[in-house]
Amino acid sequence: MRELAIELMKTAIEAADPYKAVKNSLSVGNEWLEVSGRKFPVRGRIYLLAFGKAACGMSRAAFDVLGGKIAEAVVATKHGYASGCPPEAEVIEAGHPLPDENSLLAGRLGLELARKVKEGDILLVMISGGGSAIFELPEEGITLDELIKTNDLLLRSGAKIHEINTVRKHISRVKGGKLAKQVKGTLVSLIISDVVGDNLEAIASGPTVNDPTTFQDAHEILTRYGLWDKLPGSVRQHMELGLRGEREETLKENPPNVHNFIIGSVEKSCVAVKKKAEELGLEAHILTTVMEGEAREVGTFLGCMIQEIHRRDRPFRKPAVLIMGGETTVSVGDAKGLGGPGQELALSVARKISELNAAVIAFDTDGTDGPTDAAGGLVDGSTLEKLEKAGVDVEEALRNHDAYHALEKAGALLKTGPTGTNVNSMVIGIVGGE
Repeated sequence: MRELAIELMKTAIEAADPYKAVKNSLSVGNEWLEVSGRKFPVRGRIYLLAFGKAACGMSRAAFDVLGGKIAEAVVATKHGYASGCPPEAEVIEAGHPLPDENSLLAGRLGLELARKVKEGDILLVMISGGGSAIFELPEEGITLDELIKTNDLLLRSGAKIHEINTVRKHISRVKGGKLAKQVKGTLVSLIISDVVGDNLEAIASGPTVNDPTTFQDAHEILTRYGLWDKLPGSVRQHMELGLRGEREETLKENPPNVHNFIIGSVEKSCVAVKKKAEELGLEAHILTTVMEGEAREVGTFLGCMIQEIHRRDRPFRKPAVLIMGGETTVSVGDAKGLGGPGQELALSVARKISELNAAVIAFDTDGTDGPTDAAGGLVDGSTLEKLEKAGVDVEEALRNHDAYHALEKAGALLKTGPTGTNVNSMVIGIVGGE
Protein backbone atom coordinates (compact mmCIF):
# COMPACT_ATOMS: atom_id res chain seq x y z
CA MET A 1 0.00 0.00 0.00
CA ARG A 2 2.89 2.36 0.71
CA GLU A 3 4.37 1.53 -2.70
CA LEU A 4 1.03 2.35 -4.32
CA ALA A 5 0.89 5.67 -2.48
CA ILE A 6 4.35 6.60 -3.76
CA GLU A 7 3.44 5.53 -7.31
CA LEU A 8 0.35 7.76 -7.23
CA MET A 9 2.39 10.65 -5.85
CA LYS A 10 4.83 10.31 -8.75
CA THR A 11 1.89 10.41 -11.14
CA ALA A 12 0.72 13.67 -9.57
CA ILE A 13 4.14 15.28 -9.91
CA GLU A 14 4.58 14.10 -13.50
CA ALA A 15 1.21 15.62 -14.40
CA ALA A 16 2.51 18.98 -13.17
CA ASP A 17 5.73 18.80 -15.19
CA PRO A 18 6.48 22.44 -16.14
CA TYR A 19 8.49 21.59 -19.25
CA LYS A 20 5.63 19.60 -20.76
CA ALA A 21 3.07 22.23 -19.75
CA VAL A 22 4.93 24.95 -21.67
CA LYS A 23 5.71 22.74 -24.67
CA ASN A 24 2.03 21.85 -24.94
CA SER A 25 0.94 25.49 -24.71
CA LEU A 26 3.50 27.42 -26.74
CA SER A 27 4.33 27.54 -30.46
CA VAL A 28 5.88 30.08 -32.81
CA GLY A 29 5.88 31.08 -36.46
CA ASN A 30 7.76 33.68 -38.48
CA GLU A 31 5.39 36.47 -37.52
CA TRP A 32 3.40 35.17 -34.56
CA LEU A 33 3.59 33.62 -31.13
CA GLU A 34 0.79 31.24 -30.16
CA VAL A 35 -0.20 30.50 -26.55
CA SER A 36 -3.01 28.05 -25.79
CA GLY A 37 -4.53 28.62 -29.23
CA ARG A 38 -4.27 32.42 -29.22
CA LYS A 39 -1.87 34.14 -31.62
CA PHE A 40 0.14 37.30 -30.91
CA PRO A 41 1.96 39.15 -33.69
CA VAL A 42 5.75 39.35 -33.37
CA ARG A 43 6.95 42.68 -34.78
CA GLY A 44 9.96 43.26 -32.53
CA ARG A 45 12.00 41.40 -29.95
CA ILE A 46 10.93 38.63 -27.54
CA TYR A 47 12.12 38.85 -23.93
CA LEU A 48 11.72 36.12 -21.31
CA LEU A 49 11.26 36.50 -17.56
CA ALA A 50 10.66 33.35 -15.49
CA PHE A 51 10.39 33.06 -11.73
CA GLY A 52 9.25 30.45 -9.23
CA LYS A 53 10.15 26.89 -8.34
CA ALA A 54 9.30 25.66 -11.85
CA ALA A 55 11.15 28.49 -13.62
CA CYS A 56 13.95 26.31 -15.02
CA GLY A 57 11.71 23.72 -16.64
CA MET A 58 9.38 26.38 -18.01
CA SER A 59 12.15 28.57 -19.43
CA ARG A 60 14.00 25.59 -20.92
CA ALA A 61 10.86 24.63 -22.80
CA ALA A 62 10.50 28.21 -24.04
CA PHE A 63 14.05 28.16 -25.41
CA ASP A 64 13.44 24.78 -27.05
CA VAL A 65 10.32 26.15 -28.77
CA LEU A 66 11.51 29.67 -29.62
CA GLY A 67 15.18 28.98 -30.20
CA GLY A 68 17.15 32.09 -31.11
CA LYS A 69 14.07 34.32 -31.12
CA ILE A 70 14.58 35.17 -27.42
CA ALA A 71 16.66 38.34 -27.21
CA GLU A 72 17.27 38.30 -23.45
CA ALA A 73 16.17 36.15 -20.52
CA VAL A 74 16.17 36.36 -16.74
CA VAL A 75 15.30 33.24 -14.72
CA ALA A 76 14.87 33.25 -10.94
CA THR A 77 14.26 30.09 -8.94
CA LYS A 78 14.72 28.70 -5.44
CA HIS A 79 18.16 27.87 -4.10
CA GLY A 80 19.01 24.34 -5.22
CA TYR A 81 16.44 24.33 -8.05
CA ALA A 82 18.63 25.71 -10.87
CA SER A 83 19.47 22.35 -12.41
CA GLY A 84 18.34 22.29 -16.03
CA CYS A 85 18.02 26.05 -16.45
CA PRO A 86 18.80 27.23 -19.99
CA PRO A 87 22.44 28.37 -20.29
CA GLU A 88 21.38 31.33 -22.44
CA ALA A 89 19.55 32.95 -19.52
CA GLU A 90 20.80 34.94 -16.56
CA VAL A 91 19.92 32.60 -13.68
CA ILE A 92 19.41 33.70 -10.09
CA GLU A 93 18.85 31.35 -7.16
CA ALA A 94 16.87 33.10 -4.44
CA GLY A 95 15.25 32.54 -1.06
CA HIS A 96 12.04 30.67 -0.25
CA PRO A 97 9.79 30.72 1.78
CA LEU A 98 11.44 33.95 2.91
CA PRO A 99 13.10 36.31 0.40
CA ASP A 100 16.82 37.07 0.47
CA GLU A 101 19.18 39.50 -1.28
CA ASN A 102 18.98 37.44 -4.47
CA SER A 103 15.19 37.76 -4.42
CA LEU A 104 15.64 41.53 -4.56
CA LEU A 105 18.23 41.16 -7.31
CA ALA A 106 15.70 39.13 -9.30
CA GLY A 107 13.09 41.83 -8.74
CA ARG A 108 15.43 44.60 -9.92
CA LEU A 109 16.54 42.67 -13.01
CA GLY A 110 12.94 41.76 -13.80
CA LEU A 111 11.84 45.39 -13.63
CA GLU A 112 14.77 46.41 -15.83
CA LEU A 113 13.83 43.77 -18.38
CA ALA A 114 10.16 44.83 -18.34
CA ARG A 115 11.15 48.45 -19.05
CA LYS A 116 13.09 47.34 -22.14
CA VAL A 117 9.92 46.01 -23.76
CA LYS A 118 8.80 48.57 -26.33
CA GLU A 119 5.71 48.64 -28.55
CA GLY A 120 5.94 45.71 -30.95
CA ASP A 121 8.03 43.67 -28.51
CA ILE A 122 6.76 40.76 -26.41
CA LEU A 123 7.61 39.99 -22.80
CA LEU A 124 6.99 36.31 -22.12
CA VAL A 125 6.57 35.87 -18.37
CA MET A 126 6.57 32.41 -16.80
CA ILE A 127 5.23 32.26 -13.24
CA SER A 128 5.11 29.36 -10.81
CA GLY A 129 4.74 28.68 -7.12
CA GLY A 130 7.26 30.31 -4.82
CA GLY A 131 7.36 33.41 -6.96
CA SER A 132 6.22 35.65 -4.11
CA ALA A 133 9.48 35.13 -2.22
CA ILE A 134 11.83 34.38 -5.12
CA PHE A 135 10.91 37.48 -7.16
CA GLU A 136 10.59 40.49 -4.90
CA LEU A 137 11.46 44.16 -4.47
CA PRO A 138 10.06 46.00 -1.46
CA GLU A 139 8.66 49.51 -1.62
CA GLU A 140 11.02 52.41 -0.98
CA GLY A 141 12.17 52.63 2.63
CA ILE A 142 11.51 48.96 3.49
CA THR A 143 14.67 46.91 4.03
CA LEU A 144 15.12 43.21 3.33
CA ASP A 145 15.24 42.43 7.05
CA GLU A 146 11.97 44.29 7.59
CA LEU A 147 10.41 42.51 4.63
CA ILE A 148 11.55 39.14 6.00
CA LYS A 149 10.15 39.91 9.44
CA THR A 150 6.80 40.85 7.89
CA ASN A 151 6.73 37.67 5.79
CA ASP A 152 7.68 35.55 8.79
CA LEU A 153 4.89 37.09 10.87
CA LEU A 154 2.40 36.33 8.10
CA LEU A 155 3.58 32.76 7.52
CA ARG A 156 3.43 31.92 11.24
CA SER A 157 0.03 33.56 11.80
CA GLY A 158 -2.14 30.89 10.19
CA ALA A 159 -3.33 33.34 7.54
CA LYS A 160 -4.46 31.82 4.23
CA ILE A 161 -2.19 32.24 1.22
CA HIS A 162 -4.46 34.79 -0.46
CA GLU A 163 -4.48 36.85 2.73
CA ILE A 164 -0.69 36.71 2.96
CA ASN A 165 -0.42 37.78 -0.66
CA THR A 166 -2.81 40.70 -0.12
CA VAL A 167 -0.32 42.17 2.34
CA ARG A 168 2.70 41.26 0.22
CA LYS A 169 1.26 43.06 -2.79
CA HIS A 170 0.92 46.31 -0.90
CA ILE A 171 4.54 46.48 0.26
CA SER A 172 6.11 45.42 -3.06
CA ARG A 173 7.16 47.18 -6.26
CA VAL A 174 6.57 44.13 -8.47
CA LYS A 175 3.45 42.43 -7.11
CA GLY A 176 -0.22 43.27 -7.59
CA GLY A 177 0.20 44.07 -11.29
CA LYS A 178 3.02 46.53 -10.70
CA LEU A 179 5.35 44.58 -13.01
CA ALA A 180 2.77 44.81 -15.79
CA LYS A 181 2.63 48.59 -15.41
CA GLN A 182 6.21 48.81 -16.70
CA VAL A 183 5.58 47.05 -20.03
CA LYS A 184 4.81 49.12 -23.14
CA GLY A 185 4.67 46.16 -25.52
CA THR A 186 2.70 42.90 -25.25
CA LEU A 187 2.95 40.94 -22.01
CA VAL A 188 2.04 37.24 -22.16
CA SER A 189 2.15 35.20 -18.95
CA LEU A 190 2.18 31.41 -18.75
CA ILE A 191 1.26 30.42 -15.21
CA ILE A 192 1.47 27.21 -13.20
CA SER A 193 -0.91 27.70 -10.30
CA ASP A 194 -0.03 26.89 -6.70
CA VAL A 195 -3.04 28.70 -5.25
CA VAL A 196 -6.33 27.19 -4.12
CA GLY A 197 -8.98 27.95 -6.74
CA ASP A 198 -6.37 29.16 -9.27
CA ASN A 199 -7.06 32.83 -8.58
CA LEU A 200 -4.69 34.69 -10.90
CA GLU A 201 -4.24 37.65 -8.60
CA ALA A 202 -3.00 35.36 -5.81
CA ILE A 203 -0.44 33.29 -7.75
CA ALA A 204 3.01 34.71 -6.88
CA SER A 205 1.04 37.72 -5.65
CA GLY A 206 -0.14 38.57 -9.17
CA PRO A 207 2.72 40.59 -10.71
CA THR A 208 0.99 40.63 -14.12
CA VAL A 209 -2.64 40.75 -12.99
CA ASN A 210 -5.01 43.46 -11.88
CA ASP A 211 -5.58 43.32 -8.14
CA PRO A 212 -8.99 43.72 -6.47
CA THR A 213 -7.51 44.14 -2.98
CA THR A 214 -6.67 47.46 -1.33
CA PHE A 215 -4.55 48.93 1.44
CA GLN A 216 -7.70 48.74 3.56
CA ASP A 217 -7.98 44.97 2.94
CA ALA A 218 -4.33 44.49 3.90
CA HIS A 219 -4.87 46.51 7.09
CA GLU A 220 -7.89 44.42 8.06
CA ILE A 221 -5.93 41.17 7.58
CA LEU A 222 -3.01 42.42 9.67
CA THR A 223 -5.43 43.52 12.39
CA ARG A 224 -7.44 40.28 12.31
CA TYR A 225 -4.33 38.16 12.95
CA GLY A 226 -2.94 40.53 15.58
CA LEU A 227 0.04 41.58 13.47
CA TRP A 228 -0.45 45.34 13.03
CA ASP A 229 1.45 46.38 16.16
CA LYS A 230 4.17 43.77 15.49
CA LEU A 231 5.05 45.15 12.04
CA PRO A 232 8.40 46.87 11.48
CA GLY A 233 8.03 50.63 11.65
CA SER A 234 8.78 51.24 7.96
CA VAL A 235 6.16 48.72 6.86
CA ARG A 236 3.50 50.18 9.13
CA GLN A 237 4.39 53.71 7.98
CA HIS A 238 4.07 52.68 4.32
CA MET A 239 0.72 51.05 5.04
CA GLU A 240 -0.52 54.14 6.89
CA LEU A 241 0.44 56.36 3.95
CA GLY A 242 -1.34 53.94 1.63
CA LEU A 243 -4.48 54.06 3.75
CA ARG A 244 -4.41 57.87 3.35
CA GLY A 245 -4.03 57.57 -0.43
CA GLU A 246 -0.44 58.80 -0.38
CA ARG A 247 1.07 55.62 -1.84
CA GLU A 248 0.35 54.06 -5.22
CA GLU A 249 -2.29 51.34 -5.18
CA THR A 250 -1.94 48.06 -7.03
CA LEU A 251 -3.13 47.70 -10.65
CA LYS A 252 -6.93 47.90 -10.75
CA GLU A 253 -7.74 47.26 -14.43
CA ASN A 254 -6.00 44.76 -16.68
CA PRO A 255 -4.44 46.70 -19.59
CA PRO A 256 -5.28 45.47 -23.12
CA ASN A 257 -1.62 44.58 -23.73
CA VAL A 258 -1.54 42.06 -20.84
CA HIS A 259 -2.63 38.42 -21.30
CA ASN A 260 -2.49 35.66 -18.66
CA PHE A 261 -2.86 31.90 -19.21
CA ILE A 262 -2.96 29.12 -16.58
CA ILE A 263 -1.22 26.07 -18.06
CA GLY A 264 -0.89 23.89 -14.95
CA SER A 265 -2.72 23.37 -11.65
CA VAL A 266 -3.40 20.91 -8.84
CA GLU A 267 -6.70 20.03 -10.51
CA LYS A 268 -4.79 18.49 -13.42
CA SER A 269 -2.67 16.45 -10.99
CA CYS A 270 -5.74 15.22 -9.10
CA VAL A 271 -7.34 14.08 -12.34
CA ALA A 272 -4.13 12.29 -13.36
CA VAL A 273 -3.99 10.42 -10.03
CA LYS A 274 -7.63 9.38 -10.38
CA LYS A 275 -6.99 8.07 -13.89
CA LYS A 276 -3.89 6.16 -12.77
CA ALA A 277 -5.69 4.55 -9.83
CA GLU A 278 -8.53 3.48 -12.11
CA GLU A 279 -6.03 1.98 -14.56
CA LEU A 280 -4.78 -0.09 -11.63
CA GLY A 281 -8.30 -1.36 -11.03
CA LEU A 282 -9.20 0.82 -8.05
CA GLU A 283 -12.16 3.10 -7.51
CA ALA A 284 -10.86 6.62 -7.04
CA HIS A 285 -12.62 9.76 -5.85
CA ILE A 286 -11.50 13.39 -5.99
CA LEU A 287 -12.86 14.81 -2.74
CA THR A 288 -11.72 18.37 -3.43
CA THR A 289 -9.23 20.45 -5.39
CA VAL A 290 -9.75 23.44 -3.07
CA MET A 291 -8.64 21.89 0.24
CA GLU A 292 -8.05 24.45 2.98
CA GLY A 293 -7.95 24.57 6.78
CA GLU A 294 -5.68 23.68 9.68
CA ALA A 295 -3.58 20.67 8.69
CA ARG A 296 -4.27 18.85 11.95
CA GLU A 297 -8.04 19.22 11.56
CA VAL A 298 -8.04 18.17 7.90
CA GLY A 299 -6.03 15.10 8.91
CA THR A 300 -8.52 14.24 11.64
CA PHE A 301 -11.43 14.53 9.20
CA LEU A 302 -9.72 12.38 6.57
CA GLY A 303 -8.87 9.74 9.17
CA CYS A 304 -12.50 9.62 10.30
CA MET A 305 -13.63 9.26 6.70
CA ILE A 306 -11.23 6.36 6.17
CA GLN A 307 -12.63 4.71 9.31
CA GLU A 308 -16.16 5.04 7.91
CA ILE A 309 -15.18 3.49 4.59
CA HIS A 310 -13.26 0.70 6.30
CA ARG A 311 -16.08 -0.21 8.70
CA ARG A 312 -19.25 0.56 6.77
CA ASP A 313 -18.36 0.98 3.09
CA ARG A 314 -19.70 4.53 3.02
CA PRO A 315 -19.64 7.03 1.46
CA PHE A 316 -17.51 4.81 -0.82
CA ARG A 317 -16.96 1.08 -0.96
CA LYS A 318 -13.48 -0.26 -0.24
CA PRO A 319 -10.98 -0.61 -1.71
CA ALA A 320 -10.92 3.09 -2.53
CA VAL A 321 -8.51 5.90 -3.30
CA LEU A 322 -9.29 9.37 -1.93
CA ILE A 323 -7.67 12.40 -3.54
CA MET A 324 -7.45 15.96 -2.25
CA GLY A 325 -5.58 18.98 -3.56
CA GLY A 326 -5.17 22.45 -2.13
CA GLU A 327 -3.25 24.09 0.68
CA THR A 328 -3.59 23.47 4.40
CA THR A 329 -2.04 25.74 7.01
CA VAL A 330 -0.38 25.46 10.41
CA SER A 331 -0.88 28.21 12.99
CA VAL A 332 2.57 27.92 14.54
CA GLY A 333 2.30 30.70 17.09
CA ASP A 334 5.19 30.49 19.57
CA ALA A 335 5.76 26.76 19.08
CA LYS A 336 9.39 25.78 18.45
CA GLY A 337 8.82 22.50 16.64
CA LEU A 338 9.81 21.60 13.08
CA GLY A 339 7.52 20.48 10.30
CA GLY A 340 5.14 21.54 7.58
CA PRO A 341 1.43 21.23 6.78
CA GLY A 342 1.82 17.90 4.98
CA GLN A 343 3.79 16.37 7.84
CA GLU A 344 1.33 17.67 10.44
CA LEU A 345 -1.63 16.34 8.44
CA ALA A 346 0.04 12.94 8.13
CA LEU A 347 0.83 12.78 11.85
CA SER A 348 -2.74 13.73 12.68
CA VAL A 349 -4.28 11.13 10.38
CA ALA A 350 -1.98 8.40 11.75
CA ARG A 351 -3.96 8.53 15.02
CA LYS A 352 -7.19 7.65 13.21
CA ILE A 353 -6.05 4.87 10.90
CA SER A 354 -4.14 2.83 13.48
CA GLU A 355 -4.42 -0.92 12.78
CA LEU A 356 -6.49 -0.29 9.63
CA ASN A 357 -5.55 -1.54 6.18
CA ALA A 358 -4.98 2.00 4.97
CA ALA A 359 -2.26 4.48 4.02
CA VAL A 360 -2.12 8.23 3.56
CA ILE A 361 0.52 10.24 1.76
CA ALA A 362 0.47 14.02 2.26
CA PHE A 363 2.99 16.03 0.28
CA ASP A 364 3.88 19.35 -1.24
CA THR A 365 4.32 18.90 -4.99
CA ASP A 366 7.50 20.99 -4.98
CA GLY A 367 9.28 18.51 -2.71
CA THR A 368 9.56 20.93 0.23
CA ASP A 369 6.96 20.89 2.99
CA GLY A 370 7.45 23.88 5.25
CA PRO A 371 11.02 24.87 6.23
CA THR A 372 12.27 21.27 6.05
CA ASP A 373 14.02 18.85 3.71
CA ALA A 374 10.93 16.63 3.60
CA ALA A 375 8.15 16.73 1.01
CA GLY A 376 5.61 15.51 3.57
CA GLY A 377 4.67 12.31 5.35
CA LEU A 378 3.57 8.77 4.51
CA VAL A 379 1.66 6.92 7.24
CA ASP A 380 -0.28 3.68 7.46
CA GLY A 381 -2.02 1.46 9.97
CA SER A 382 1.26 0.60 11.72
CA THR A 383 2.60 4.15 12.14
CA LEU A 384 0.97 4.94 15.48
CA GLU A 385 2.41 1.81 17.07
CA LYS A 386 5.88 2.73 15.74
CA LEU A 387 5.52 6.23 17.18
CA GLU A 388 4.54 4.89 20.59
CA LYS A 389 7.41 2.39 20.61
CA ALA A 390 9.79 5.25 19.77
CA GLY A 391 8.51 7.14 22.81
CA VAL A 392 6.69 9.83 20.84
CA ASP A 393 3.74 11.55 22.50
CA VAL A 394 1.71 12.27 19.36
CA GLU A 395 -0.60 14.82 20.97
CA GLU A 396 2.35 16.73 22.39
CA ALA A 397 4.11 16.66 19.01
CA LEU A 398 0.99 18.09 17.37
CA ARG A 399 0.66 20.80 20.03
CA ASN A 400 4.30 21.76 19.52
CA HIS A 401 3.97 21.52 15.72
CA ASP A 402 6.91 19.11 15.75
CA ALA A 403 5.67 16.62 13.17
CA TYR A 404 9.07 16.33 11.47
CA HIS A 405 10.87 14.77 14.42
CA ALA A 406 7.91 12.54 15.29
CA LEU A 407 7.56 11.14 11.77
CA GLU A 408 11.32 10.77 11.49
CA LYS A 409 11.33 8.38 14.48
CA ALA A 410 8.62 6.28 12.84
CA GLY A 411 10.30 6.17 9.43
CA ALA A 412 7.34 8.08 8.02
CA LEU A 413 9.03 11.16 6.57
CA LEU A 414 8.73 11.53 2.81
CA LYS A 415 11.79 12.91 1.03
CA THR A 416 11.74 13.47 -2.73
CA GLY A 417 14.20 16.33 -3.20
CA PRO A 418 13.26 19.26 -5.46
CA THR A 419 10.68 18.22 -8.06
CA GLY A 420 11.02 21.28 -10.30
CA THR A 421 7.34 22.13 -10.09
CA ASN A 422 4.74 23.38 -7.63
CA VAL A 423 0.94 23.03 -7.87
CA ASN A 424 -0.17 23.20 -4.24
CA SER A 425 -0.17 20.29 -1.85
CA MET A 426 -1.90 16.96 -2.25
CA VAL A 427 -3.19 14.20 -0.01
CA ILE A 428 -3.88 10.68 -1.25
CA GLY A 429 -5.62 8.20 1.02
CA ILE A 430 -5.83 4.50 0.22
CA VAL A 431 -8.34 2.22 1.95
CA GLY A 432 -7.68 -1.44 1.29
CA GLY A 433 -10.10 -4.35 1.30
CA GLU A 434 -10.59 -6.72 4.18
